[in-house]
Amino acid sequence: MSWFSVDVESDGPAPGPDLYSMTVIGACLVKDPNQGFLGYLRPISENWIPEAQAISGFTREEALEFPDPRTTMAAFSAWVKETNEPGTHPVFTSDNNGYDWMFTCWYLWQFTGDNPFGFSSKNINCLWQGMQRDTFASPRHLAITKHDHNPLHDARGHAEALAQMIDNFELKVKNL
Repeated sequence: MSWFSVDVESDGPAPGPDLYSMTVIGACLVKDPNQGFLGYLRPISENWIPEAQAISGFTREEALEFPDPRTTMAAFSAWVKETNEPGTHPVFTSDNNGYDWMFTCWYLWQFTGDNPFGFSSKNINCLWQGMQRDTFASPRHLAITKHDHNPLHDARGHAEALAQMIDNFELKVKNL
């Protein structure tokens, strides 16, 4: 069982051909954040919110030149399966899994017909908030990699924060 930290950027709040598009996905192993994946995806919808698109640092015109989502999501799924501990189930983690999981899960099912993570995910922020007994606490200060909206960098920072929770706060995890 390997734990993966995943982060996405999109051009709007929810995925779908009549809604919005994921434009970039980044992921890394929590136990080795240098093992990572970064993929770009061409928009699947005519809808987009300029402010949401701008967060990724890419223009709409640049995003329209990104690879087909089928190609990127197939590569992402293959990377997860190849990187995961053999014979175990991968674990999806994110700092905002309501958002990151929603896009990742929908895109995997839509473009590959499968989701190697299954049907669940873990939220790093909620985990930290529970550990701190503070629903407004954030573990970002535990990250080494700067949060800059590059999904691979952000996934690495989240993995580093989770590793700090495990190492310094005696958080028990199964098969990191």
